[in-house]
Amino acid sequence: MTATFCTSGAVKLRAGSYVSTALTDDNYTTLIDQAQSNICVEAKYNFMDNYASLNADVKYILEEATSALSAIGAINYNTSSYPSPNVAETSLDVNWAIYQNAMKKLKEADYRNFVNSA
Repeated sequence: MTATFCTSGAVKLRAGSYVSTALTDDNYTTLIDQAQSNICVEAKYNFMDNYASLNADVKYILEEATSALSAIGAINYNTSSYPSPNVAETSLDVNWAIYQNAMKKLKEADYRNFVNSA
């Protein structure tokens, strides 16, 4: 697979300035690929196969969900790189909330109709 829904830069932005510098581009690609697969399965819609035809608004929501879920993996890679456990935990919680909110939109029937007609 390939990182389609977001870039490693978007993941780093969401993970924050304390994310481990030991993560490589390949690590970020792996996290992004895993997130993309999870999003498609959870939404029960293959956004990957239809990505080129999606509306820009849909692509931004996919980017948001993918970068947030990938950032969770990046943060978990080494939480000790954060100044305190609370900072890491807050970053994890914020990214989980962003992911959940985006997935709610991607799964709702009204939104699904918008995606299919966009």
